[in-house]
Amino acid sequence: MPSILTHAAVPLAMWCASERGRISPRLLCVGIFAAMLPDADVLAFVLRIPYADAFGHRGASHSLMFALACALLAALLHKPLQARVTQAAVWVFLCAASHPLLDAMTNGGLGVALAWPWQDARYFAPWRPIQVSPIGAGFFSGRGLATLGSELRWVWMPLALAVAAWKVIQRPAPARLQ
Repeated sequence: MPSILTHAAVPLAMWCASERGRISPRLLCVGIFAAMLPDADVLAFVLRIPYADAFGHRGASHSLMFALACALLAALLHKPLQARVTQAAVWVFLCAASHPLLDAMTNGGLGVALAWPWQDARYFAPWRPIQVSPIGAGFFSGRGLATLGSELRWVWMPLALAVAAWKVIQRPAPARLQ
């Protein structure tokens, strides 16, 4: 998996690429939380749930069904999130779904259960350039530092370049008459 902080990169990039004020600060925070939430499944290790189990690490919480459940919850809570129903649902779905897609691009682990509950199969992306992050205290090691370098190269920098390019090609907003 990419480090927990790198999972915030996708919602932050989408927010930076959007028009100012389009995504409320509350909705942004919920999107960041939704992008990080699937890794709460590391508790499965403490509970002695096998990694390959449907409820093990990168299992059900890394599925598109989980992202959809998060989106439905956001739709129900759209008013406190200061968003329209559709906006809240789509935003949170994209943020939550970004997590397993990034994890599928790592060079370790068992893959992600994208199609759970219909399939228990775990999937990887065809291209896997991101160094898998060590879990727990192992993150504060040479391997953890190598992971951060990999994430900067393959996640943060491409997203920053994409946002910059998007901003360049956008037409300026028309001036408002007063």
